[in-house]
Amino acid sequence: MTALGARVPGGGRAARRGGVAQTLAARAGVAAASAVLLVLATMAIAPSVFTGVDPLATDLRAALLPPGVGHPFGTDQTGRDVYARVVHGARISAIIGISAAGLAAVGGLLLGILAGLAPRRVGAVAMRGVDVLLAFPEFLIALVVVAILGPGAFTVALAVTIAAVPVYIRLARAHTVSLRQAEHVESAMLLGVSRPMAVARHVLPAVAGSVSVLATIGVGSAIIASAGLSFLGLGPTEPTPEWGLMMAGGRNVLGQAWWIAVFPGLAVMVTVISLSVVGRALRRRAEGGAA
Repeated sequence: MTALGARVPGGGRAARRGGVAQTLAARAGVAAASAVLLVLATMAIAPSVFTGVDPLATDLRAALLPPGVGHPFGTDQTGRDVYARVVHGARISAIIGISAAGLAAVGGLLLGILAGLAPRRVGAVAMRGVDVLLAFPEFLIALVVVAILGPGAFTVALAVTIAAVPVYIRLARAHTVSLRQAEHVESAMLLGVSRPMAVARHVLPAVAGSVSVLATIGVGSAIIASAGLSFLGLGPTEPTPEWGLMMAGGRNVLGQAWWIAVFPGLAVMVTVISLSVVGRALRRRAEGGAA
């Protein structure tokens, strides 16, 4: 047995090699996720780069063809090319996800800063309301909003925004309360800088950086929520090429034509995983820089 505290020969080198391997693996994962997001962004901006097929064109003679030459992802019940619809669906999913996460981040940032700068009692009361909203799943809140306002792509984006705002409010308020007591903020105010100016110069940029990192991951959550609402028939309507709607269209023929639902489902999964990997890497970098 090795004595307590004795040095194991080569142990330090092995640990360093393991740490280097983990770092390289993490960087490779981030690079792969970034490449995937670049491809998806190109799909959303210029789908014609990947396919020249009209995603709305029907051909009943080619209905329910399995994946193969000419139709790499097969065709659906009306003969529409599933690959073309998945490619064009990236634009709608990206618009809903980015707009919902962006609006939620901006709204949560402003409300969180106001709650953090308000008197302690006012801020505490406001946060109790936020805690009540956080007690419910975001998808449930979005579902209630859509049920009240009616289905549609705009309604889905708005519902997902409202459901996600409380998370950003909590984060923004926590950072604001911490920064308002920081030495550089108090020093600026002692030197004659007005409170609004001190907040704009020293508090807002730091809080916005933290919120923006969370919003990167929030885009993935928004895409999942919007796809789920579309799957339930509360989002865009046919013949719109939207991933959740495509999955809903293929659920009744899974045994006969699995590709109709599987490929858009894989698109959602790959997108969300890539956003999560990149978002977590940005958060680690931000936390390292803050430290």
